Amino acid sequence: MKKLLLLGWLLLAATGGFAQKIKTKSTGVAAAGPVWPAAKAQAWYRAHPWMSGANFAPSTAINQLEMWQAATFDPTTIDRELGWAEGIGFNTMRVFLHSLAWQQDPAGFKKRVNEYLAISDKHHIQTIFVFFDDCWNKEPKAGLQPAPKTGIHNSGWMQDPGDPASRDSATFSKLKPYVQDVLSAFRSDKRILFWDLYNEPGNSGKRTASLPLVRNVFAWAREINPEQPLSSGIWAWDFAELNALQIRNSDIITYHDYEDENWHLRVIHLLKTTGRPLICTEYMARSRNSRFANIMPLLKRENVGAINWGLVEGKTNTKYAWDTPLADGSEPIEWFHEVFRADGTPYRRDETDLIRKLNGR
Repeated sequence: MKKLLLLGWLLLAATGGFAQKIKTKSTGVAAAGPVWPAAKAQAWYRAHPWMSGANFAPSTAINQLEMWQAATFDPTTIDRELGWAEGIGFNTMRVFLHSLAWQQDPAGFKKRVNEYLAISDKHHIQTIFVFFDDCWNKEPKAGLQPAPKTGIHNSGWMQDPGDPASRDSATFSKLKPYVQDVLSAFRSDKRILFWDLYNEPGNSGKRTASLPLVRNVFAWAREINPEQPLSSGIWAWDFAELNALQIRNSDIITYHDYEDENWHLRVIHLLKTTGRPLICTEYMARSRNSRFANIMPLLKRENVGAINWGLVEGKTNTKYAWDTPLADGSEPIEWFHEVFRADGTPYRRDETDLIRKLNGR
């Protein structure tokens, strides 16, 4: 109940400011593009089929850098695995970028992004791109990435830009060109569904230390004013100041929820008071009773986009639970995330049958 009261409070704090332009903390200069009116956001949402899909990294990549760096970019695996996603009717993938991969070679990075988009478009899948991320390892380094740690969930996933970089405004001079270069290159690209500017700000103990970067990335994006909507998903209901900032500056409302059906439905009802489309960009953790069987039908009934964590078991090790490592690398009693085994067979056939049915296949 306390969590719900906090969520209600943040909605009251946030929804009064949707029509305002964003201002940067450092300069006070208004951004070029305003937050979309709610009516425009709803019209955009109605123009798309119900969104369903997964957070995607190819099974051969331990993290965002291994996915996007030239030496390890793997279009063959991407093509194969997005084909499996298409086969069960998924039409959306959420994909994390990384600023260090861009800094190595901006032109090559954008070329690989375009190649990824060509593959996904072949499979009738639109993409949500994520810029920054406060989750997991805090010191990303370009080049060869670490091998997976046996039985440990996301052992090699990297924050972007990392810690303390995300807290240090001196790093923003390197991050602004990255964000604006990528947005400028793809600002009208119909293969991109929307831009998710910052994943789980405040995670890894940062809390309000991430506020300046959240504020700035929205301002940088509004200066480019892409045709696609902007968002940053709320995820921790007690992060009231961050949540209010994210909701106030997002064109569409995105959020994460790994709880059961009853709690998730309450969250949906509260978030609908914003008057904006809702997309759940992370859900489905089987051992927490957030499952395809109970949550995906709920999201479709409520007309909320449904993007689960994980597609194919691989180097991220996200079939293991966050807090239950298996040091011997044995098979979990029940997979935490993921839909397919490495050979493309479903982890649970009843789940993929349900996903197909909900996607009209």
